[in-house]
Amino acid sequence: MSAISAYRKEGRAAARLDKLGVIVAAIALFALFLQPFALFRANRIVAADNVMVWSAMPLWQAIILVVAMLAAIALILFRTPVNLRLGVSIAAIAVLALMVGRAGYYLMPADNPYARVSPGASFWILLFAFSIAMADAIVRKALPPMMRIAFLIVAAVAIGLLLWSGAWNDLSILKEYNNRASAFWREGRTHVELAFGSLAAACLAGIPIGILCFRVPRVRATILNSLNVLQTIPSIALFGLLIAPLAWIGRNVPGAAELGIAGIGFAPAIVALFAYSLLPVVSNTVAGLDSVPRDAREAARGMGMTGRQRLFQVELPLAFPVILTGIRIVLVQNIGLAVIAGLIGGGGYGTFVFQGIAQTATDLVLLGALPVVGMAFAAAIILDALVELSQTRAKKGSRA
Repeated sequence: MSAISAYRKEGRAAARLDKLGVIVAAIALFALFLQPFALFRANRIVAADNVMVWSAMPLWQAIILVVAMLAAIALILFRTPVNLRLGVSIAAIAVLALMVGRAGYYLMPADNPYARVSPGASFWILLFAFSIAMADAIVRKALPPMMRIAFLIVAAVAIGLLLWSGAWNDLSILKEYNNRASAFWREGRTHVELAFGSLAAACLAGIPIGILCFRVPRVRATILNSLNVLQTIPSIALFGLLIAPLAWIGRNVPGAAELGIAGIGFAPAIVALFAYSLLPVVSNTVAGLDSVPRDAREAARGMGMTGRQRLFQVELPLAFPVILTGIRIVLVQNIGLAVIAGLIGGGGYGTFVFQGIAQTATDLVLLGALPVVGMAFAAAIILDALVELSQTRAKKGSRA
């Protein structure tokens, strides 16, 4: 009987464990005790020295950090209420953000302005683990679309306050930013122009092409297959293929050079991004129009609507959620692909990424990469919310 009782107790204990929490806890423990919390360099390009958490700050601060992380891990490990899991994950991320700043202040020598202190693998892995736990809690809460956008705004404000407070001023990524502040915002504007400009051009061209494919089935396969072939060309290869023809246009077509058309720079970058954007926009337009209920079309036809009226007043509004899903795919894709424009002088945050790679300066790479990740993440959340809102509106419209 005692063996059976012990087995039952073990079963109940296992049942109380959260499956994702076990994975998050294992990752967090590995990072906390086996990975460096900070990296110290005598200057920005030499090899880094690993600094474990207990050496990265005063001992009492290290103890506070370890105890806080262990408490958060324990709460996430078991099946705790969703609100508690969300609060613990946010608190853990906040503590990490503050403590890595303290590590920079503690490790930065006062007599060496060239030294660099960077967050180590422990910080990034712990941040990843608790971000997964936070995202899981948000999904379990099933937050409505506007609440998700509000959550994103609060997170952006919190990050802004952290940077404004000076808590990270001793970290090397902020030193890289201070050296390139004007260039950072200039390249950020270029990155946005590349991503959103190519998206706008793809929508202006792709939605009419999608409508054509839907209305004329015999051209659908040809157009979609051609765009599929274009999509299979590697991004760097496509950027390279565009250099020669655009250079010829810039030299030989009157007024082209004045418009900025050349073999390298902004023009080939935005043309390549436009080309990659067409397939998702066209295919989702076709899929959206295909998904319009036949009853809605018949009702519109019975009301005496013309083909144009049916398209703009019935079919496109009902297809809009699917079309918007394609736009979401394109925007997130283009924010990432725009990094490669830095290779051909197109500007954007890729400029910092490739400069950092060439100089073996990891923090310069991060200065370009982190804003891109943040922009893509924000775009995905906002457009996911807009897709959900449009789906709700479309359902109400189809019932009406």
